[in-house]
Amino acid sequence: MTNEEQLDLAFEIRKEVFVKEQGVPLADEFDEFDRLDGRCGHILVYYHEQAVGTGRLRIVDEYGKLERICLLEKYRNLGLGKVIVKALEEIAKEKGVLKVKLHGQTHAEGFYHRLGYQTASDIFMEDGIPHVLMTKQLS
Repeated sequence: MTNEEQLDLAFEIRKEVFVKEQGVPLADEFDEFDRLDGRCGHILVYYHEQAVGTGRLRIVDEYGKLERICLLEKYRNLGLGKVIVKALEEIAKEKGVLKVKLHGQTHAEGFYHRLGYQTASDIFMEDGIPHVLMTKQLS
């Protein structure tokens, strides 16, 4: 992602999915890492020239931390979630990071397992939604 217009599109997708659909408080969805200042790698996924998904990657404790991964509802089950995760993993590799982690919602745990992630925690709550810590070693 290279400009503020693209970042705004990503924010709209996140508002739709996390705030409207899942009930995450707006104040909790956005933070100091939501800038194009190099602290995060942000991606935007398009389907037929429409922005439909997003995610970001931060380096935290020698891990690439995949965050804010989401797709608009009508574009799920098209393989685009895998595209987002793989793109974020590539950003991690480009930064020289070969371990990644994420806080996956428990309903998506199987999806992440299919992409090579291992569950590394018990269930915990984040913004009222059950999550698990998941990790993966990149090659």
